[in-house]
Order: sequence, then structure tokens, then C-alpha cells
Amino acid sequence: MARHLITSALPYINGIKHLGNMVGSMLPADVYSRYLRQRGHEVLYICATDEHGTPAELAAKEQGLPVDEFCAQAHDAQKAVYDGFALAFDYFGRSSSAENREITQHFARRLNENGFIEERSIRQVYSPVDGRFLPDRYVEGTCPHCGYDKARGDQCENCTRVLDPTDLINPRSAISGSTELEIRETKHLFLLQSKLENEVREWVSQHDKEWPQLASSIAHKWLTEGLHDRAITRDLDWGVPVPADTWPELAAEGKVFYVWFDAPIEYIGATKEWADQDPSTRDWKSWWYDVDTDVRYTEFMAKDNVPFHTVMFPATELGVREPWKKVDYVKAFNWLTYYGGKFSTSQKRGVFTDQALAILPADYWRYFLIANAPESDDSSFTWEHFTATVNKDLADTLGNFVNRVLSFSKKRFGEEVPAGGEPGEAEAKLGGQIAELLAEYESHMDTLQFRKAAAALRALWSAGNSYLEEKAPWLEIKTDKDGAALTLRTAMNLIHLYAVVSEPFIPATAKTMREAFALTDDTATWVTAEEAKALVSVPAGTPFTVPPVLFAKLTDEDLETYKERFGGATAE
Repeated sequence: MARHLITSALPYINGIKHLGNMVGSMLPADVYSRYLRQRGHEVLYICATDEHGTPAELAAKEQGLPVDEFCAQAHDAQKAVYDGFALAFDYFGRSSSAENREITQHFARRLNENGFIEERSIRQVYSPVDGRFLPDRYVEGTCPHCGYDKARGDQCENCTRVLDPTDLINPRSAISGSTELEIRETKHLFLLQSKLENEVREWVSQHDKEWPQLASSIAHKWLTEGLHDRAITRDLDWGVPVPADTWPELAAEGKVFYVWFDAPIEYIGATKEWADQDPSTRDWKSWWYDVDTDVRYTEFMAKDNVPFHTVMFPATELGVREPWKKVDYVKAFNWLTYYGGKFSTSQKRGVFTDQALAILPADYWRYFLIANAPESDDSSFTWEHFTATVNKDLADTLGNFVNRVLSFSKKRFGEEVPAGGEPGEAEAKLGGQIAELLAEYESHMDTLQFRKAAAALRALWSAGNSYLEEKAPWLEIKTDKDGAALTLRTAMNLIHLYAVVSEPFIPATAKTMREAFALTDDTATWVTAEEAKALVSVPAGTPFTVPPVLFAKLTDEDLETYKERFGGATAE
């Protein structure tokens, strides 16, 4: 089986993330990782908190904490939420780690040796009130492109254009709010992306036929506009320091690397963190160094992160002139909106992941988000849509099927799977249908088409309900007890099949369904086509229990409560 390296966009350390962030990176990466593991592949799913940069310093200052202490607490808080969502990372690291510092400095030295880093004097924003140079995110103002009045000095959150602080209209300090800003001269390191543009263009073109259109088009848009040399150092107290053995003057001034230089390197750094926990059995370089034909590397991210991972980081890797693994497939997502408006961490708009878990178990959210993932276009979260999906797909289609099959069988045949007669035409028809739908589900999962995969999974669940309605064991038992027993035994085998194949989407529920049967040797990780057709994995005589209601239906009162708490529409 292939070895699969999977990463998702690093969640920034500043605050708990919203549902849009979850569905745009970490959750689909988890679903895909779980699926691949079940199919027998070797998988390494790596993620980490992105801890450097201006917002971390500002948030720490606001809370009155040293920045390293703030980041440690925030990392633990985020990890707790991701555990609550059952994200099965192989390792969830921190970009402030010693491993990331070591590898980032190595990359910088190699780029310098190869002529791709240059020290330049630049004119930078200085705030006399704050007594310091202001890094790009410490400067706020109006975007010259779209007029958004809360744009940062590195990027406009509204139109996603990359900016320099001097581009902003009416700039102000993010620390003090002072508009009395000056432009002074200072020195910084620049990554000479212009010298690498043709190599990056050729590398991106090699992936045009495989990458989704969203990822490919964004990469080519940046390349069409041309790659510019960009400063990769900042005047901050928190970050990967410029190594003194290479740039002693800048190191003495306390320069650190720009967060967008060190953050992608943290994918490698976090893998080394993982390996350093057990160096006798884990080899981080076997995933990252000189492994192009051995490892398939898939990245998951929302569209605002695509340029950095399809252009800027590949430029860095190419310039190092070492055989570091580059991404094979970029799964890019559009926005999940909240009633048509953007989720926003900074403006507290929408549902945040900790709030979601406080309302309902993770599987409700996991299924809804993946079933409505913003793949081909933006998709909108509304409470009406969420409630309807939970009730129709989870409660009525899956939950009700499980409950009525097990409850009815227990009532009429006791607490063991009934034997009944031999499978007939209806069971043969069902088996063929299940095998066909399973193949469709697998095909969509293999090609990372999550909405289509969710639809195929829903169709699998629906097939069981259709079979049950056709056979009607509650009527069948009156005239053919063995026939009714066969129907229920077949349905129980469907429940077990659903437990296995639904695990990537709803792992906690899948575990509950599977544990309903006291099988002595239940080691199945997936279901073959032959097993799907036969439906005999749970033999007659197997003890079973009726689990609690898998998914509670949401009421009109629930809907109104949620809308009142979070708002039924987004305010601009």
C-alpha cells in the first residue's frame, strides 16, 4: 500500500477557530486520513498551531501574559477542541518548537548560500508613540484595492490581496492606534522569488491536470502577476531568530523570520517533533527527504492559503536545492459562509468550534460540514439547513434505521441475532445495490470529492430503509417468522457495514453501532464488494444490545434558540 503524508493548514494560535476554518482544512484532512487508514494505507497526518507573528504578540499583551505562555495555553485550548471533534492527528505540533527553529534556520542558510536571499535596506513604518518599527500586521488601515477599512499591512482580509504596510490608506498603529507614523530606514532579508519564478511556474504546470481548478487557478494567477522579492524578516520579539552565524548584524538587532516563511516549514518541523518522541521507531526524513516516488503528499486548505502553499513555499523548497518533498495534491476549498456573510474570528461572526461542541456532539457537525463542504463554490451555513440535514439524514435515515431494527428484533426474537431462512431475491438485489453504492463511495473518497462521497454514504443508509420498507418485518412476522428473522438479520448486517464505512464521517457513532454487536473477532477495517453482497459479517446467534438514540431530532424550539443565540443572519 502507498504511504500518504497529509497536512492541513496550520490554525493560527490567536483564538478558537470557527466552523469555516474547520471545514476548510482540518476536518476533510481527518476524514481522508481515516479512510486511507481503513483501506490499509500507511498514513501520517501532521498539523500544528501557527504561533509566530504579530497577532500572537498583540493577544498576549491584551491578556497580560508573556507571549510564550500565551501560546502554550492557546495551543492546549485549541487541541482540546480538535480532540472534541475527534480529529485523529498523528501529531499536532507547535511552530515555536526547537525543531522548527532548527529547520527554518537551515532553510535560510541554504537559500543564502544559493544566492536566493539578499539583505536590503528598506523604508519601514515607525511609530514614535510605540517607540518601535511596526511589522506589517501592526499596521492597519484602508485597503487601496477594495476600500475595506480594517485591512492589515500584510493582507486584506476582505479581498485577500497581499499588501505592504505602505500601501494602506490612513494607516494606524495596531498597538496604540496612533496615526502619527513615520517612514524610517532599516535592514531586512529578502527572498528573491523573482529568480525562482520560472522554476515555480514549471513545477505548478506539472500539476495542472491533477490539481482541482481552484488550486491551480489561484497559483497561476499569482504567477501571471509575477513573483516579487519579499522581505522574510520582521521586527518582533517572538519568532524564529535570524541565525547569528550568518547574519550577525540583523541577529543583534533582534530580527526574526516572517511567520509565512517559517509556518510552512513547520510541517517538516512537526514531523520531526513527532519522530523525536520515539526516535528508535520513527524516521521523519523518510517522509520528507528524497522520497518523491515513495510518499504521496496531500495538503488541505482554504483558498486564502493556496498562494502560500502552491507558490511561495515551493519557491522556498526549490531554492534550497535539496530533495525536500513537495506537495502532490492540493485540496483547496472555497468559503463556508454564515447566512451569506463571512465567518470572522476577529469580528466574532458565526459559530465557533468550541460553541458547536457545547451544543451538540461532534458527529452532528462532522457530517453536516463534510456533506456541505465548499468545494466547487462557496456554501452557506444556516441553522435551517443544519437542522433539516440533521433530522433527515442522521436522525431519520441512519438513526431511525438502527433503532427500529434492533428494538424490533429484541422485542420479537430476544437479544441475539435471529437465524431465519436463507437469503432470497430481495437480499440478492440488496447486496448488489450495496456493493455498487460502496464502490461509488470509495471512488469519491479516492478522488477527494467529499460532497459526492457524503451523498453516496447517505444513499447507502437509504438503501437499508428501502429494503426494510419493502420487506416490512413487522407485517412479515405475522405469516412468516423465519422470513422476518432473515430480514432483521440482513438489516443488522447492514448496521455493521454502516458502522465500518461511516467511520471517517461519524467516528463516535460508528463505534457505538459497531459495539452494539458482541462479535468475538471483529477486526474488519473495511468491507469488500463480496462482503457487501453477502451481508454475513454478523452471524445468527450474535448477542446484541440496543444503543441509545444515535441522533436526537432537532425541534423548531431548538432552531429558534440557536438563531437567537447566534443570529439568523450576518451583520455587515
